[in-house]
Amino acid sequence: MSSNSGIQIPSRLPLLCTHDGVLLPGSTMRISVDTARNMQLVKSRLLKGTSLKSTIIGVIPNTRDPEHDSDELPSLHSIGTAGLAVQVVGSNWPKPHYTLLITGLCRFRVTQLLREKPFPVAEVEQLDKLEQYTEGDQADGELGELSQRFYQAAVQLVGMLDMSVPVVAKLRRLLDSLPKETLPDVLASMIRTSNKEKLQVLDAVDLEERFKKALPLLTRQIEGLKLLQKTRKLRPDDDKRVLAIRKGGVFPGRQFSLDEEGEDEDGDDTAMLEKKVKAAAMPEAALRVCLKELKRLKKMPQSMPEYALTRNYLEMMVELPWSKSSTDCLDIRAARVLLDNDHYAMEKLKRRVLEYLAVRQLKSTLKGPILCFVGPPGVGKTSVGRSIARTLGREFHRLALGGVCDQSDIRGHRRTYVGSMPGRIINGLKTVGVNNPVFLLDEVDKLGKSLQGDPAAALLEVLDPEQNHSFTDHYLNVPFDLSQVLFIATANTTATIPPALLDRMEVLQVPGYTQEEKVEIAHRHLIPHQLEQHGLTPQQLQIPQDTTKDIISKYTREAGVRSLERKIGAICRAVAVKFAEGHKEGKASLYLSDQNTENEEDSGIAAPPEMPIVIDPIALKDILGPPVFEMEVSERLTLPGVAIGLAWTPMGGEIMFVEASRMEGEGQLTLTGQLGDVMKESAHLAISWLRSNAKTYLLTNGSADPLEGTDIHLHFPAGAVTKDGPSAGVTIVTCLASLLSGRLVRSDVAMTGEITLRGLVLPVGGIKDKVLAAHRANLKRVIIPKRNEKDLEEIPPQVRADLDFVFASTLDEVLNAAFDGGFPAAVSHPQVVSKL
Repeated sequence: MSSNSGIQIPSRLPLLCTHDGVLLPGSTMRISVDTARNMQLVKSRLLKGTSLKSTIIGVIPNTRDPEHDSDELPSLHSIGTAGLAVQVVGSNWPKPHYTLLITGLCRFRVTQLLREKPFPVAEVEQLDKLEQYTEGDQADGELGELSQRFYQAAVQLVGMLDMSVPVVAKLRRLLDSLPKETLPDVLASMIRTSNKEKLQVLDAVDLEERFKKALPLLTRQIEGLKLLQKTRKLRPDDDKRVLAIRKGGVFPGRQFSLDEEGEDEDGDDTAMLEKKVKAAAMPEAALRVCLKELKRLKKMPQSMPEYALTRNYLEMMVELPWSKSSTDCLDIRAARVLLDNDHYAMEKLKRRVLEYLAVRQLKSTLKGPILCFVGPPGVGKTSVGRSIARTLGREFHRLALGGVCDQSDIRGHRRTYVGSMPGRIINGLKTVGVNNPVFLLDEVDKLGKSLQGDPAAALLEVLDPEQNHSFTDHYLNVPFDLSQVLFIATANTTATIPPALLDRMEVLQVPGYTQEEKVEIAHRHLIPHQLEQHGLTPQQLQIPQDTTKDIISKYTREAGVRSLERKIGAICRAVAVKFAEGHKEGKASLYLSDQNTENEEDSGIAAPPEMPIVIDPIALKDILGPPVFEMEVSERLTLPGVAIGLAWTPMGGEIMFVEASRMEGEGQLTLTGQLGDVMKESAHLAISWLRSNAKTYLLTNGSADPLEGTDIHLHFPAGAVTKDGPSAGVTIVTCLASLLSGRLVRSDVAMTGEITLRGLVLPVGGIKDKVLAAHRANLKRVIIPKRNEKDLEEIPPQVRADLDFVFASTLDEVLNAAFDGGFPAAVSHPQVVSKL
């Protein structure tokens, strides 16, 4: 604004009353619009005006605080500053609020107040007529001497600042280019002064008086900086950088503050950060990197963008638990009791934890094992991980990996990127604050893969005991020891886990629960938990074991207990409704019929005292509705050509019906039910074996080929579900043998096993889940390959006692066990012994 001599302001100006600062000519200030009058001025003059004259407003300082604002206009200061509204920022939602950026132009005096509402408008007289100084001889006399002294003091002040800061260099150039008569206003707005002192400078209409008011303020600032330089122990390379410059520019449109407190605090923070770095007990490599970054931070101005990045990096480094660890609880007896209290069954998992504790007692430097719990949903894989952490006395942290498709989530981002941050592993360690927590990698089988990399490949380093002692996060770029972390991964299936990753983990199968185990879990954990969640007590609601068995068999069919817990919750909500309505029922049914209610009212019998509400089968049906699952095995096997197989799914084992029908045709085989290639090949194998042994088992109809003039349609119900695998081979053979012979397969038999062209039965996987599925379906006989006999050790004794197992090595044994009275062959043939 060196051209102030040409400024002519209107004779009438709208007045903006401000209390939080004094606007001087040549300076810029942000003003919050916080009164009704100021808001009206902004809306009517600034938001609608388009010309320069309409945006020039008068700023009157030192008025009443807006918190005590009233309808009356406060007494106005006689002198103000005409300003140009450079910027208006704000919005009308949720309530109008604006901030003005105003540049001061010149002084004015209020001669007459024309109106007060909706905002003040006054007739003003312009005071700054700078042409009288620029045109006259201002170098002589006291005024010239004052202006020269003020200029020299300003140059001395700027010389004490860091010239590498752009705003300081700009100020130095402005001192040479600005007219000397503008310097008092410009410098007084920049240095640390009170509003009262600025008001004195504003009131100094005479230029000589203005220099006299501003020069002591400038001198005081210089003396303060000199004293600061003497008292502070400055670093040699920071002699000039003695002040923190607030972000901003200088005249005409920006301003900065010479505030020495900011630098003082920054110096203290840097010293504190250095102490933390030395006290963090980092490895030598990490300490060397931190000290190097700290040295760079000390030399770096705060205005540089890299300053914040470096500081964040150092703060992350000092917060990591390089040497902090928690003490393990190695009492095996107490650990066994705690695990038994938290979880029923899961003997294999509990035994593995106790083995780890026993070895830790003998060897204190044991590396953390890397376990992988594989099982269907709802069996307690995640909760048992939390129990393991509580048993060991360690911190617990869970990482949900389902859907993660960026390797940077594991390894972090490099610091060259904007917004870079460490990976989830390092962030988790910072959260728990120790270097030996229990990390649960949840749903590791559901990791994704994208253009950003493969997170499963990034986990190879994390889960390798030979490599994770020097895990390098991209953000830290220094090794971190993960060997003391106990990693527990959970998965529903190992099929989608990459082989290299699966090889690094110790896989522990967590199969589904039997009905007896579910009943025990419900009464130990689920029912008390649901009663607590719904504000009920055991004295108000009781669910007998028979009712729990009905819920399990008729309303849920799952490997875990999640649906069972939801059904128990539904019962608790129904009981809570009854208590909330004031009904007090003491026995079997919750919902009495209208007739019974009327009879009770007519008889005049008083309501029974409050007793535990017992859920019986009638009440169960009223609350949960009709049974969802029915035991329909016997009904499905009333026709030849139907057999029951056993299938494995990520949800646990399932029974699977195989249906076949024949019709006149050309000997074609039709397969339906969304079958995979392996299952289709099993069906062709079964057809070929039956055709080659048709005479042996009397399956011909007067011709050598049982399929001559006949088409076979083989269907697997639940057609929307994709099915694949070789274990349905014996079921398909039995189904087709039933169809061709016209005999019924036993309704209580299920089977599984792979077949060959020679009639051998080969072993398959998932035996425990399949047997449990047969037990849930109330089947009595299970046919499995003889080489799977060893897998029965994992099945609970009560389940083995309820089932009749037939171990078959050939299809002849399968057919004899699947049909009542056997399936005799017309010609005896020598048994083929498997050599596989």
